[in-house]
Amino acid sequence: MFDQEQFVEDCKAAQAGDSSHKAVREVVARAVSDPAAVITGLGEPTAGGVHKLHNTDELTIINVIWGPQMVLKPHNHNMWAVIGLYTGREDNIFWRRLPDDADGCIEAAGAIAMMEKEAHPLGPDIIHSVTNPIPRLSGAIHVYGGNFFEEPRSEWDPGDLNEHPYDVEATLRKFEASSESAA
Repeated sequence: MFDQEQFVEDCKAAQAGDSSHKAVREVVARAVSDPAAVITGLGEPTAGGVHKLHNTDELTIINVIWGPQMVLKPHNHNMWAVIGLYTGREDNIFWRRLPDDADGCIEAAGAIAMMEKEAHPLGPDIIHSVTNPIPRLSGAIHVYGGNFFEEPRSEWDPGDLNEHPYDVEATLRKFEASSESAA
């Protein structure tokens, strides 16, 4: 069974042994390899949301529940991340900054469709947008190498792809609103 406290301790120990994402990725991959255990440990996803499991300046672990067909605009983290899917799907479009662009514009640079039981790392410089492409909730464990909620970072307007300061509160409200789609 997935034990939340043990998972947090395992992630902390992995990070202490290797400050990169590599050891943490193995912990997350092991956990999401048994989706039923994660659902038993965390509960069946019933509404979109971002649920803190652990949050310090060194490490943040959250249970992210994506609303049906929810889309999150391009953003960065300014720290490494590991994403492990335990139910549903999460599609990521990766972006890169345009050279010599004063507005901080970006262009698409690749994509990945994450499926249940998969864990993928994101480097500290990654810019990505996320979509839950299916008409039901998707659940993922996200682990970050820092304080996800306090780190200054950026997001990009989906219309003109110009850079702006990241608005954590607006993003959290978007997750809450996504629950209306799940009803």
